[in-house]
Amino acid sequence: MTTLSEAIRTTTPAKPTKPARATKPAQAAKPTQAATDATQTAKSPQTADPAQAAAPAASRLRRHADGMAVASFILGLLGTLVLNLLLGPCALVLGTLALARGTTRRGRALLGLTLGATDLLILALLVTTDGTVSWHIGG
Repeated sequence: MTTLSEAIRTTTPAKPTKPARATKPAQAAKPTQAATDATQTAKSPQTADPAQAAAPAASRLRRHADGMAVASFILGLLGTLVLNLLLGPCALVLGTLALARGTTRRGRALLGLTLGATDLLILALLVTTDGTVSWHIGG
C-alpha cells in the first residue's frame, strides 16, 4: 500500500533543473544541451510551423491535379473515337479542375479541354449528318 505522499510524488511532474551558471560571459549566452533538449521535447505538434504542415497537403493536391490533367487528355483523346457524348464532358471537367488546382502539367490539361470540346463538336456534326446520337464507321 502506498502512502499519500508517494502517490503525490509520482503524479507531479518533475521540475526542470536549472542550467549550470557559467563563469564566462560567452558561455552564458549559449544554452546547454539539456536546456535545448527540454525545449525541443516541450514543443507540441500544434505549435509547429503551419507552412510546413501545409506543404505535404499542397503537394498531394498538386499530384491529384497532375493526374486529372493526364486523365483529361486521355479521355479527350479516346472521346474522339468512341463515346464522345460521355468522354467529352468528362475531359472538359477534369481539365478545368486540374487548371483550377494549379497543375504542373498545364499543357496536358489544355489539350484535354481542347479534345473534350472537339469531341462534342464531332458529336454535333455526326448527329446533324445522321440524325441520331449513335454513329458508326462504315456503310
